[in-house]
Amino acid sequence: MDIEKIRKEFPFLDEKNTGKKVIYLDSAATSQNPISVINAQADYYKYSNANPHRGAHFLSWKATEAFENTREKVKDFINAERSEEIIYTRNATESLNLIAYSYACENLKKGDEIIISILEHHANLVPWQRVCKETGAILKYVYLNDDYSLNYDELKEKITEKTKIVSITASSNVTGEMTDQKLITKLAHEVGAISIVDACQLAPHKKIDVKDLNCDFLAFSGHKMYGPMGIGILYGKYDLLEKLKPYNLGGDMIEYVYEQESTFAKPAQKFEAGTQDVGGVVGLSAAIDFMNEIGVENIYEHENKLARYAYDLIKDIDNIKVFFPEKRNTGSVVAFTFDDIHPHDVATILDMKGIAVRSGHHCAMPLHTYLDVSSTCRVSFAIYNTKEEVEYFAKELKNVRKVMGL
Repeated sequence: MDIEKIRKEFPFLDEKNTGKKVIYLDSAATSQNPISVINAQADYYKYSNANPHRGAHFLSWKATEAFENTREKVKDFINAERSEEIIYTRNATESLNLIAYSYACENLKKGDEIIISILEHHANLVPWQRVCKETGAILKYVYLNDDYSLNYDELKEKITEKTKIVSITASSNVTGEMTDQKLITKLAHEVGAISIVDACQLAPHKKIDVKDLNCDFLAFSGHKMYGPMGIGILYGKYDLLEKLKPYNLGGDMIEYVYEQESTFAKPAQKFEAGTQDVGGVVGLSAAIDFMNEIGVENIYEHENKLARYAYDLIKDIDNIKVFFPEKRNTGSVVAFTFDDIHPHDVATILDMKGIAVRSGHHCAMPLHTYLDVSSTCRVSFAIYNTKEEVEYFAKELKNVRKVMGL
C-alpha cells in the first residue's frame, strides 16, 4: 500500500491549497475528502442536478439512477439483504433518533428497559433519555473494566426479560474500544429485545456484515469515512422497517394523499420525505469506491498501527493519563489528559505547531464523568496519516509542558 500516493488524493495536504502545513489528527470527528469524492459531487451539480423520483426528463432520470445505485452500493458495503433496507438520513444522529421515535416511542411502555453503555456518544444516549421520559421505560447502563473494556459480565446480568432495546456503540470515539456486537446482539435476541448498533466509528475502519452481526438496526455517517457532511445511513431489517411509522412526513414518502388521510410508500422511500441530499449521496458513493479500492481492512491495519505507535510514544510523558485499552481490539483513536494542563490549552499549543487535535468531551460527557475527568485531548488517525506525523505529534506534545513552564 503506497501511502504517499494515497496522500496525493487529498487536496488539503497540499500546502499550496491551505497556505500552511497541517497535520490533521481529528478524523474521528470528520475525515478529509479525497479528490474523487469532491469531483463526484461537483460533477453532479454541474451536469446532473435534479430531483430523483420526481420527473420523466433526462436529468431526473440521471439523478434517480445515481441515488438508487448508491443505495445498492451501501447495501453491498454492509452486506445487507436488500437495498430497501438502506435509508438515507442527514447523519447517524438522525438515524438513531428515527429509531427512538418511530420504534421505541411506539412500542415501549412503563417498566420496559433500554440497555446502553457508558461509552456512548450523546447521539446514542440523549434520544433514549427522551424515550424513557415519554414512555416510562428505564434506561440502564453497562460500565467498564479497569482496562476501559466493556464489562460483558455486567451486560449479561442487566439484560433481562424486561429489556426491549440494547443499543451499544461498535467502537468508542474516546477510548477506541471495539465491542463484541455479535455477542451483544445474541444476548439481546435471547430475551426478545432488538439490537441497535452505532457504527460511526466502525464503518471507516472495519468491514461490516449486518447478516453476520444479525443486528436489527445499524447507523453510520458519511463524513467520518471520507465522504461529505450531511449524509447518513440507517440500516434496518425489512420486516421491522415495514412496521415502523415514518419519522418525517411530506413529499415522495407517500403512496396516496387524500383530503383527510394519507397512505405511505414502502421502505426505504417512506422514511425519505422531501428533497434529499443527492449530491451527498453521490459523494458517499465515491467515498465507498475509494475505501473499497484500498481495502477496508488495509485501512484499519494502517490506522491501528499509528494509534498503537502514538500510545507507545506518549504513555510515559510526565503527568499524562492515556485512556487506551492497550491489550484489546481498538480503533484509531487515542485520548489523553494531563494532570496539570487543561486539554484546550494542549490543543491550542499543538495547533500553533500545525497539529489539529480534538479537545473537550467529544460528545461523551457521561463517559468523561465516569473516567473522573472533565475533558480530554484526542488524536485520531486516517489513511492519509503517517508514522512521521505521529512522531512529530509526540515530540510537540512533550514540549507542551515546557511551553506551559512546567
